[in-house]
Amino acid sequence: MPLGSPTDWALLIAALVVLLVIDLILVRGRGEMTPRVAAVWSVVWIAIAIAFGGVLYLWGTTEQSTTYLAGYLVEKSLSLDNVFVFLVVLGAFAVPTPRRVRLLTYGIVLALVLRLIFILVGAAALDAASWLTYPFAALLGWTGLRLWRHRHDHDGDEKLIEGVRKRMTIAEGDHGDKLTTKIDGKRMLTTGGAALVAIAIVDIIFAVDSVPAILGITTDTFVVFAANAFALLGLRPLFFLVAELVARLRHLKAALAALLVFIAAKMVYGEIFGKVGPEWSLGGVLLILGAGVLASLPGLKEDGTATDEGAKDDEARTGA
Repeated sequence: MPLGSPTDWALLIAALVVLLVIDLILVRGRGEMTPRVAAVWSVVWIAIAIAFGGVLYLWGTTEQSTTYLAGYLVEKSLSLDNVFVFLVVLGAFAVPTPRRVRLLTYGIVLALVLRLIFILVGAAALDAASWLTYPFAALLGWTGLRLWRHRHDHDGDEKLIEGVRKRMTIAEGDHGDKLTTKIDGKRMLTTGGAALVAIAIVDIIFAVDSVPAILGITTDTFVVFAANAFALLGLRPLFFLVAELVARLRHLKAALAALLVFIAAKMVYGEIFGKVGPEWSLGGVLLILGAGVLASLPGLKEDGTATDEGAKDDEARTGA
């Protein structure tokens, strides 16, 4: 019998709340984590997420377990890009390192809330009108093409953040942990507050991108929310790893682009010819992401930085 009863939802949310509190408390007061510590905790959170797949296999159904793992891999991969953009935001607004953890906490909690809303609305819409599969697939295809165009850079992210920054009135000077302050009787955003607004906009954009991606794998809201929530757990240690991870996995964005197009094609195929088995979804996700990781390995030194050949390849692709 598939999991998803009110009791199952209550247990899942209670477990996620406990795990989220542990995640946030572990990082609180640490300041910037070393890559080694961040890597250890990232592995711990990934292991916990995979263990939940085992729970679904034992007490739910094989289909729930398989689609959860496929969805988790998709969402975790997208979260790498999500966290990198958080890093770009905090850097663009010159937020000091000790204050970044607090803003990152807000960003993670907001991302969880937004994705729950988008999941419930999106799944209900697909259930009520199956023809919405086509615009959902078109959105995924467009997102995939956009990722492909910027697979070797983050110019699009930086332009978005710069555009957001230009449209806000930000108080000059250091205002501590305050998000807003009064200058000459006028309420204004501090740099921290402005960064939080930018993070909220990024959260909305990534929710719009990522939720249709997993709904293309399954419309089981219990599985979809669990995959999103477990993918977001551990983002804080991942935050301190992501710059190095992006350097190591130079072809990750290309793999993500191919993955989104694959899911879009699967949605359309399933609507026209019938449902595609979950084993095909999981197999396709593993194959595409695995190819992206393997393609990144030859162009790296042992310390994780790009080799001269890898750098030249990137310059040739980007026309630098």
